Amino acid sequence: MLRIKRLEEISKDELSLILNRGQMELESVMERVQGILKDVRERGDLCLVEMLRESNPKAGIEDLWVKEDEYEAAFESVGEGVRSAIHKAMENIKRFHQAQLDRPFWAMEAEEGILLGRMARPVQRVGCYIPGGRAPYPSTVLMTVVPARVAGVQEIYLTTPIGPDLRVNPAILVAAKLAGATRVFKVGGPWGIGAFAFGTQSVPKVEKIVGPGNKYVTAAKLLVYGKVDIDSPAGPSEGLILTDETARPEFVAWDLISQLEHDPDASAVLVTTSENLAKEVLASLEGLISEQAKKDVIQEAMAKNCHVILCQSMDEAISFVNDYAPEHLEIQVQNPFEVLLRIRNAGSIFLGDYAPIPVGDYASGTNHVLPTAGTAKVFSGLSVDSFLKRPTFQYLSRKGLGRIQDAIITLSRVEGLEAHGRCVSVRLKSKTD
Repeated sequence: MLRIKRLEEISKDELSLILNRGQMELESVMERVQGILKDVRERGDLCLVEMLRESNPKAGIEDLWVKEDEYEAAFESVGEGVRSAIHKAMENIKRFHQAQLDRPFWAMEAEEGILLGRMARPVQRVGCYIPGGRAPYPSTVLMTVVPARVAGVQEIYLTTPIGPDLRVNPAILVAAKLAGATRVFKVGGPWGIGAFAFGTQSVPKVEKIVGPGNKYVTAAKLLVYGKVDIDSPAGPSEGLILTDETARPEFVAWDLISQLEHDPDASAVLVTTSENLAKEVLASLEGLISEQAKKDVIQEAMAKNCHVILCQSMDEAISFVNDYAPEHLEIQVQNPFEVLLRIRNAGSIFLGDYAPIPVGDYASGTNHVLPTAGTAKVFSGLSVDSFLKRPTFQYLSRKGLGRIQDAIITLSRVEGLEAHGRCVSVRLKSKTD
């Protein structure tokens, strides 16, 4: 069972395991995933169909993608309540991401005769990975497709695992159709990532792959990075809750459970300055877990990746948070905005008693595709910017070129690139038109 750990008493080795969570698990699957990717690259559709036949021996190439009649059946089977929830979430996600479209084209005069600028251009073709092995995630469809559409991406492909019936969960198909996905493929795990990265006879090669997944999916994304772009290493879900004595123990307990029920590899951490609160949370957990439908998953995740850490001060607690760099960070303290200004590393931040992580998972409008395993130190969550390239441009008049010719010629000589300087000087020595 969980116990309270005082931060100053945690050994260096244990602290390293907590902070570097997930890295060893990723390393353990790299070789296997590499073999899968090689197989997809070399055999294309044949490899994907073999994977499908592990679920259903009758699968053929025509089962690799969703047909129109499957969308129609999905809309018929999904109730009005689900469709309404998808619409509500989609509108908030769209509103938040449209607000991110800042200055698609701008220019400035750096010096007289030197005009510099930058413009935004969307990626043309994107592949979105939608998890589905343990549960369907229509919310992830919205989180990946909507920002891509807002950014102006023309082709948005989805891929997701399927069951023995070779059908995609209807809620995923409804979300895909409403959000504007181009096509949905029925290829899960590293096979789906490989298909998008290399292209097959049926699956187009994309320019960028986005979306969360388990350690196999995350490993595959890291291995194909460079052949295609990726969003971030968005692996198993994790949440850190930072509290003082003013937090509500019952809320905190439920928030920990909501993270742990995702997956046996999910992580949930409570960091607090209050020993009394920590004890009350542990007492609440003991009673609540036995009531959960996914109690076995919760208990397995808790044994592997759940910690309750007691800090001597808020300064010490904030320092730990920045070292941990959580995917999701809840701040349940007396002055959450004061603490917010001191957070350097986190994927998405939830402030106050009434902003639990699930609001961002579903419907507040922020994105839930976020960097995990400490990579929030260098990566950001999915956004409109994830789908945009920003080429720069410049226009120089003859006078403008003359103003910087000496700097160019001098630096080109320092670097041993004489022709760089000559292509400037020859222009200035030529007669004007």
